[in-house]
Amino acid sequence: MASERMNMSSVSAAGRLVPFPLAGRTAFVRRCAAELENTHGDDAVQYWRSKCRSLADQLLSLGCSEDQMRQQVAEFQNQVQAELMRRHWQDDVAGSHA
Repeated sequence: MASERMNMSSVSAAGRLVPFPLAGRTAFVRRCAAELENTHGDDAVQYWRSKCRSLADQLLSLGCSEDQMRQQVAEFQNQVQAELMRRHWQDDVAGSHA
């Protein structure tokens, strides 16, 4: 998580901390989708809640407002959902060609 925290922000030329959009962190989105794909029930719910809460806490600690944090986490959640759907569609297509 330390390396993920390091990648969550950058410093602008004006010296202002700028958080990177969570939805654009493709590798992280894919890791979360893979974990959710292989985890079920209460374990999946607990994993998902802990990831989203951790991201929210990190954004708030970087100085994001509540509104910015909520928007970033919602966009991240949408990207993970889209990745899960893409994976499911690929599995369906691969299965129909077998």
